Amino acid sequence: MNPKLYASIAVIITGLVLLYGISDFPTFGDPRSPANSGVEGGAPSTSLYYINESYGATKVPNLVTSVLADYRGYDTMFETVVVFAAGMAIFAILRCFGRDDEAVITAPTKSSIDGDHNRIIVGTTCRLAVPVVQIFALYVVAHGHHSPGGGFQGGVMLGASFILIALAGNLNDALGRFSERSYMTLASLGIIIYAGFGVLPQVLGKNFLDFGVLEKFFLTDGPEMARSHSMLGVEIGVALTVMSIMFAIFANLSSRGTLKGGL
Repeated sequence: MNPKLYASIAVIITGLVLLYGISDFPTFGDPRSPANSGVEGGAPSTSLYYINESYGATKVPNLVTSVLADYRGYDTMFETVVVFAAGMAIFAILRCFGRDDEAVITAPTKSSIDGDHNRIIVGTTCRLAVPVVQIFALYVVAHGHHSPGGGFQGGVMLGASFILIALAGNLNDALGRFSERSYMTLASLGIIIYAGFGVLPQVLGKNFLDFGVLEKFFLTDGPEMARSHSMLGVEIGVALTVMSIMFAIFANLSSRGTLKGGL
């Protein structure tokens, strides 16, 4: 029998099972659903607990950040590890060291914009835009636990700024500012920073990622502000990894692993 037929049957059966399972879900936006009102005679609503209690426990106005970086810090840490693992997988598959006669290497374009009106426009625009993008990205990271933003968003913006340099000129221009050694180091450092904020409370006799015990290090007047400051450190670690892996993926994909030429 054709293997595609087996695959089609498996997809159809899986789809029917998922559609059957949807019938047990509450109506979208139902205020009486367990997620919003809790279980009758049992535990209260998790959503209401976060809404009512998270600020008092963390002193973080951004509810999303307090949940992601504190209450479900394990999940967010391993999301960051997944981003790192994806970048390492692409690096392991594509990266070419030494001479590869079969690799198709695109000749790098000249980085000079003299005499080319199109490149003058693009190059000048990028020179003006990139610093602004990077400054705003740092603001998004630093202020993400108080307003919309955070490490993932700021990291993507920082990575995109280096990609913009490569697109406006060539890959060598971007690598001159953010070399392979730099982005590999920072990608690993981001994971270490995040895990470090988890291990340090263990050294002090508390649970992994229990930020409240770090009040002695941050010289705060309570565990709530220690949790707030720790979330900023966690977001910095996430931003470093996301920024580095995003640019690493682009650099390897655009140059077929040679880090020469590029798009």
